[in-house]
Amino acid sequence: MIGPLYRADAERCAALEKVLFPGDDPWSAQAFRDEVSRGLPYFGARIEGELVGYAGLGFTAGPPQAEAEVHTIGVDPAHQGKGIGRALLDALLGVADEVHATVFLEVRTDNAAAIGLYEKTGFETVGLRKRYYRPSMADAYTMKRDPR
Repeated sequence: MIGPLYRADAERCAALEKVLFPGDDPWSAQAFRDEVSRGLPYFGARIEGELVGYAGLGFTAGPPQAEAEVHTIGVDPAHQGKGIGRALLDALLGVADEVHATVFLEVRTDNAAAIGLYEKTGFETVGLRKRYYRPSMADAYTMKRDPR
């Protein structure tokens, strides 16, 4: 069910972004195509061939003190609560763990489900970014997971 994200998935990802992040600035199809084309670790979740989730990771520093950041993760609301988000996150963390990277991410302070998922996978809150998301001006927690 979890595999690579392709350039051809960009339109579907952008459509999901609009549903998942309506009050903010959702990623465009071109943004997804650009990220995938850069060779970054991006994964898609498919059920019966339909893309129902996506996730991406970028590296900000390489070994010996590797750092990575979760760029994006999203699951179609019709398929949330089925472990897809966890499977996508596990795929990203597997890539980070290969180089023993510290992993960072930002998450809306009002997204309890995502915060719970991140805490279950070893993330801890290390900061607060006021008015991080635009145009909603919602706050975000910065979370960190130590290298594995």
